[in-house]
Amino acid sequence: MKNFSGTNDPIFIAKELKSIDRFFLKFIKDERDLPFVYLNLFLFFTLIPSTFLFYARITNGYVWYLHVAIHLLIVATQMGPFTLMLHNTSHRPFFKNEKLSGLIPWLIGPFMGQSPLLYYSHHIGMHHSEGNMPEDRSSTMPFQRDSLRGFAYYWFRFMTIGIVDLFLYFNTKNKKTRSHFQWMSFKGEFIFWSFCLAMCFINFYATLMVFILPVLFIRSFMMMGNWAQHAFVDQNEPDNDYKSSITCINSTYNKTCFNDGYHIGHHCNPNMHWTDMPGDFEKNKQKYIDNQSIVFEKLDYNQVWFYLMTKNYKQLAVHFVDLGNQFQNDEEIIALMKSRTQRFDLKRFEKIK
Repeated sequence: MKNFSGTNDPIFIAKELKSIDRFFLKFIKDERDLPFVYLNLFLFFTLIPSTFLFYARITNGYVWYLHVAIHLLIVATQMGPFTLMLHNTSHRPFFKNEKLSGLIPWLIGPFMGQSPLLYYSHHIGMHHSEGNMPEDRSSTMPFQRDSLRGFAYYWFRFMTIGIVDLFLYFNTKNKKTRSHFQWMSFKGEFIFWSFCLAMCFINFYATLMVFILPVLFIRSFMMMGNWAQHAFVDQNEPDNDYKSSITCINSTYNKTCFNDGYHIGHHCNPNMHWTDMPGDFEKNKQKYIDNQSIVFEKLDYNQVWFYLMTKNYKQLAVHFVDLGNQFQNDEEIIALMKSRTQRFDLKRFEKIK
C-alpha cells in the first residue's frame, strides 16, 4: 500500500500564448482545451492523407509495409488521447459555434474507431443518466468483476447487441429523450457502416485496417476501461459514486489522456474540467476517506483490469493509496477490494431498494 503524498497530474498553468494559440481561441470556448486543437490537427494532417494513399494504391512492396506500420502506430498511440478528448468535448461544449460541434465525431472519429454520435448517445444519454446502476445497459453490477468469464460475456454482449440494448434502454425514456438519442445513435451507426460497406468494394483491406479494426479495438478497450472503472462496487451503496468507481492518480495515463483516472470525481461532477480534477480530489480527500474509496497510484484502467482478470490482488494492494491511514496491512485492503468485486443478486437488490 502507498501513503498519500499529493498529486502530480496535469493542471492548468497559464502561459504566454503564441499567435497561433490566439487564432484558435477565436473558435474554442476554453483556453485550457488548446491541446485538443493540436491533437485533432495532427490526426487530420496524418491519417487522412495516409488513408488516401492506401485507397490510391500508390505505395507497394516494402514502402507499403512501412506505410502500414506508421499508420497503425499513429492510431495505436493516439487512440487513447483522442477517445478521452472526445469524452471531454461530449461533456463540455468545445466550439463557440455549436454548428462546428460535429467536426470531431464526423471528420476525425471514424479514423479512430469512433462511429459518429454513438459514443455521445451511449455515454451521455445512458451511462451518466444511470451511473452503473442496473438500468445502465453497460452496468458491471450483474457480474463477478474479477472473473474473466464474466468479462467475456460482458464484452461479447456489447460487441454483438450493444446497439440493440441502447435502443431498448431509450424506449424506457420520455418521448423527447427517446427520439433524440435513438435517432442520433441510429444515424451515426447506419452512415458509418454503410460507408464502410461501400469502401470495401473499393479496397477491402484498406477499409478493414483504416476503419473497421479500430472500431473493434477501441470498443474492446472501452469495455475494459468501464469494467475497471466500475469493478469495485459496495454491496450496500452501489449508487454512491465514491463507492462505485475508482480513481487512479499520478499515472502516465493521466498525462496522456487528460486526467481520465479521476473517475470518482468525474461521476460526482461530470462537467468538471479535466485540469481541475487533481485539485478537486485533494480538496475532497476527506470524502474519499469517509467512504473508503478505492484509489490507486501509478496504475491505469487497463492494468487494473488485467490484475482483476488474473486475480492478482496483491499487486493491486501494492498500488492502493491508503488515504487517512485506515488499514493495518495489505490483507485488510485485499479484503475490502474483494468485497466490492462481488456479483450483485439483482433480484435481492431490487427487493432491498
